[in-house]
Amino acid sequence: MGSLIRTRLRQGNRTASLAAAANALPERFRGRPSLDPARCVEGCRACVEACPTEAIALEPLRIDLGRCVFCPSCTEACPAGAITFTRDPRLAATERASLVITGDDIPLVAELDRRMKRIFKRSLRLRQVSAGGANASEAELAALGNVVFDLSRFGVQFVASPRHADGMVVTGPVSVNMALALRKTYEAIPAPKIVIAVGTEAISGGLYRGSPDVLGGVPEDIPVDLYIPGHPPHPLTILDGLLRLLGRP
Repeated sequence: MGSLIRTRLRQGNRTASLAAAANALPERFRGRPSLDPARCVEGCRACVEACPTEAIALEPLRIDLGRCVFCPSCTEACPAGAITFTRDPRLAATERASLVITGDDIPLVAELDRRMKRIFKRSLRLRQVSAGGANASEAELAALGNVVFDLSRFGVQFVASPRHADGMVVTGPVSVNMALALRKTYEAIPAPKIVIAVGTEAISGGLYRGSPDVLGGVPEDIPVDLYIPGHPPHPLTILDGLLRLLGRP
């Protein structure tokens, strides 16, 4: 017991502030893309052809973060360096269209309206549904509960029952076999409620888009309030989106 106490004292406070954690991201981390259309070589389609999810389009050069899996294929294929990945973890948006970026812009997250914020106050309970995911985004959500990110310090927690939840977090491309369960979970959450799509798969289907076995993300009859891209998204990306949605500093 004594050695455990000494070790804990030596470690000190390991819960990181968001700014400190963002600055500590590794060099290999690929965050928000930055585009410079002026560098594009006329007639070159190398980046478009290299993208495995058709996330890139031209005229003008743009990337759909809702489809991007953050692989380096486009940067490796582009001969002029028109596409680079920054280390900025801010990727979330409240509108699907805001995930399509054309320059160095940061996707916009609109705060919940006054009524919703008054209802949730400083406490938000979420039910997570893995709708056919590969467990990557799910693992990042689990990491939010560790001592470094400590999601609960912001009053946000995951709950076991949708009837105890204020909203739903969806991961995975939504397999056909999970569609009914997803809709029943949504219906069981008392109104008003929010829906958060976490990961490229939940937004567009990701690498599974077009498969007859998936719906290609959260179906249109379930309104999404927050999109958090990534394959999978870093815990900081998820935290940033949630806190901006709640209007928290």
